Amino acid sequence: MGAQLNPGGGRHGPGRTKHMAEINVTPFVDVMLVLLIVFMVAAPLLTVGVAVDLPETAANPIQDTGEPLTVTVSEDGVIYVQDTVVEYENLVPHLEAIATAGYDQRIFIRGDQNRAYGDVVRVMGRINAAGFRRIGLVTDPELQ
Repeated sequence: MGAQLNPGGGRHGPGRTKHMAEINVTPFVDVMLVLLIVFMVAAPLLTVGVAVDLPETAANPIQDTGEPLTVTVSEDGVIYVQDTVVEYENLVPHLEAIATAGYDQRIFIRGDQNRAYGDVVRVMGRINAAGFRRIGLVTDPELQ
């Protein structure tokens, strides 16, 4: 008449435990948060590697889907194509060699605002005189 107690672990028998059928998402969330932080820190570093102090303008951004070539004139007058230092005399041959779209390749010129305007325009004029027509100047948005 008394209740029978099973000292071996309940209704599943002696030594057996009930399996948990839930997915533990805590490690997944931890990994996703770490990846989010890594990408937030790394995203600004993915821009062109040459640091220049760009001038600010109120111009609208260019809407283009292709990957442009970037020519940078640093504060000390060194010319870079992408991340490679190029002499002024070798600028056009270097661009012609790496332009995937030929003379229709989009070329962005980044000139340090502390560099003389004439030096940046001279680079732009040389690129234009070589036959490249899709040339743009890169600036930072003007703070209001």
